[in-house]
Amino acid sequence: MRELRQLFALMVSSKRKYVDPSRAVEILKDTFKSNDLQQQDVSEFTHKLLDWLEDAFQVKTEEERDGEKPKNPMVELFYGRFLAVGMHEGKKFENSEMFGQYPLQVNGFKDLHECLEAAMVEGEIESLQAENSANSAKSGQEHWFTALPPVLTFELSRFEFNQALGRPEKIHHKLEFPSVLYMDRYMDKNREITRIKREEIRRLKDHLTVLQQRLERYLSYGSGPKRFPLADVLQYALEFASSKPVCTSPVDDVETAPPGTTTAPQTTARQESSPMEQGPLAPTEAPCTPPLQRPVVHKPFTQSRVPPEIPMHPAPRHITEDELRVLEGCLHRWRMEVENDTRDLQESIARLHRTIDLMYTDKTMMQVPYRLHAVLVHEGQANAGHYWAYIHDHHHERWMKYNDIAVTKSSWEELERDSFGGYRNASAYCLMYINDTERYLIEEEFDKETGQILTGMNTLPCDLKEYVRDDNRRFEKELQEWDAQQEKKAQQEKMEIHTTQREPTGASTSVQGKELEYLEQPSAKDPSKVCEGDTARTVSKAATEYEDRGPEAALQAAFTAEYSRLVRLAQEDTTLENDNRLKHVVVYFLHNEAPKKIIERTLLEQFADRNLNFDERCRSVMKIARAKLELIKPKEVNMEEYEKWHHEYRMFREMTVCVMIGLELFQKKSYNEALMYLIHAYQYNKELLSKGIYRGHDEELMSHYRRECLLKLNEHAAALFESGDDQEVEEGLTTMNELVVPCLPLLLVDEMEEKDIVAVEDMRNRWCSYLGQEMEPNLQEKLTDFLPKLLDCSTEIKAFRELPKLPSFSTHELCERFARVMASLSRTPADGR
Repeated sequence: MRELRQLFALMVSSKRKYVDPSRAVEILKDTFKSNDLQQQDVSEFTHKLLDWLEDAFQVKTEEERDGEKPKNPMVELFYGRFLAVGMHEGKKFENSEMFGQYPLQVNGFKDLHECLEAAMVEGEIESLQAENSANSAKSGQEHWFTALPPVLTFELSRFEFNQALGRPEKIHHKLEFPSVLYMDRYMDKNREITRIKREEIRRLKDHLTVLQQRLERYLSYGSGPKRFPLADVLQYALEFASSKPVCTSPVDDVETAPPGTTTAPQTTARQESSPMEQGPLAPTEAPCTPPLQRPVVHKPFTQSRVPPEIPMHPAPRHITEDELRVLEGCLHRWRMEVENDTRDLQESIARLHRTIDLMYTDKTMMQVPYRLHAVLVHEGQANAGHYWAYIHDHHHERWMKYNDIAVTKSSWEELERDSFGGYRNASAYCLMYINDTERYLIEEEFDKETGQILTGMNTLPCDLKEYVRDDNRRFEKELQEWDAQQEKKAQQEKMEIHTTQREPTGASTSVQGKELEYLEQPSAKDPSKVCEGDTARTVSKAATEYEDRGPEAALQAAFTAEYSRLVRLAQEDTTLENDNRLKHVVVYFLHNEAPKKIIERTLLEQFADRNLNFDERCRSVMKIARAKLELIKPKEVNMEEYEKWHHEYRMFREMTVCVMIGLELFQKKSYNEALMYLIHAYQYNKELLSKGIYRGHDEELMSHYRRECLLKLNEHAAALFESGDDQEVEEGLTTMNELVVPCLPLLLVDEMEEKDIVAVEDMRNRWCSYLGQEMEPNLQEKLTDFLPKLLDCSTEIKAFRELPKLPSFSTHELCERFARVMASLSRTPADGR
């Protein structure tokens, strides 16, 4: 009890995103001395938990009793009473019993009221109505609630033991339940009126059964295995009778010609055929009406289409106009009669359904409303699965989903989908309703002195306030330590950057060496790498300025020309196949609105690059640029900010290489190798996009291929497991444990990514489905050992493989290869992009 008090207090007022319940769980686990591999039945667990709480309160109330009978809050909130009225072997009985969670069978029922009706009546109860009935020896009983608890809990039994297979199975079929449940019909005070209404409903249902059987005869007509609606049968007969008559057998007019010969179609009017030509069964006295052209023989190897003269459906061989007129009249009249009868039956059935549905909607039977407060959901099979809850936020009138450490806004539609059953092996196993007239259950607490609403910490007693404050202080200390570690890590990275940026000669300028390889010039010996807009060519275009006014004027002209070119590149539309940000760091800076001083210094670094030594003109410009860099004072350009921008661009390039290699491997179906590249690329990209929408690549595209790669690996691992071969089973489980499972938290960390969450659920469902199948004991043991890891819904990021050292690419190589990969991607992947 002490642990739960502290746990609930932290849930109310902790500054943490989530609370660790391990201490309370460990105490509860000690009670269930079962095999660790065997998941405890949730109903038994809940019963035990409530019993413990009741016992704890009982001890406390007995200690504090002062002459009065103590009240136990667990009993007051969760327990009610019902009257069991019935007959056993001809003898009447009436007993009052207490109940907590009320158990309901799900199998065979479509909604909660049907479950309740079945639970309230046991055995044959006809004799309960009449003392001298002939059925007085029969046994049966009815339950009538005499007192309902403020919190009414229904335990839905969705598990049953399969005697043939010797194991439990989960019932997945759909069971609906309302948001507001009226309990009047089950109350003892309404016993007589409910019995009358039940009898009326029974009579209506009997009538309904008769009408549905009659309707079925109209909708499934025939005596054979295949049956059709009678109205359609009559319509088909009418269509057959009205078809254009033909005078030949469907096989007699098909001529068979020897290979290589052709038969010219006859275009003259057909003469009246002899009895022999018409076939042995054709009547000789009835001429063919009306006369038809001789059918053209269809030769599939010499004709490209079916000749229009051949009828596309069966038709009567011989029928007179009088026969057709009578037959059409009869069939048309019969079809209309059948359609009217069918419509009348359907309307009568609909009226009976409405009458039954409205049987308990009069005001006298809507006085005990209970509103749905919480739904506990299980996803999986009988032996294993995942649990979460929906709880109604009465103050904001919305549903919230509590899924381990994630609490998100939800909706009634999502609750229906996950709780009713019949969808992805998920369904409700417990429903909690609260008395809608007991407003104290959901009302806010108010300060007695100020009258203000109490929230959070202010709702707690003094001892718990201090406990939560201590925990919050510990959490703040953890945050400070974490911040200090991050700051230390950042300082170390800065020192590394400073070290690599220093010139060997100790010059005061920080001209980028290898750190800014994307600003280095191509070698003059490798002209294939020289692109139209490189620095050397820009300087060459400023030759006139150089000759007339010297190297400084040439630098100014080249600088202006290069900056203008990069601005134009930045203004062009960026596509997957043509991402100009990869072509130059300044384009990236312009896209992301970097400070002007950062851009200017970066461009100056480009002209100061030591590789700009193709000729005397270039060397002179380079020396002027390096001299200008030395003249820039620290206060003019914030070097720390400058380094951050360049560090970010290096990260952008590395992320691009990651996603490029990952997609290439994905397309080659090397999913094991592709995964780590796609995972790291997505994480780098997400970090970049958190600073601005133009700092990374398309997040949806990268999310799609990361998700698809995991699904492919899961599918492959499942196929290996299904093989039953020990080596392949081990390989499949290794793939799951080392690759798939460590990455699942990355898909669950953002609850708004619906497709990722669905993918995780699909993967879990695939493995949970094996629990209901026959398999060798060693496979069952391995599966049972593996499933808890898969079903762990923690979003704590687990360690996964590190990337190998990324290969280096020149800007030209990177742009070309990345464009090629992007162009090869499917234009219609699974998410419709």
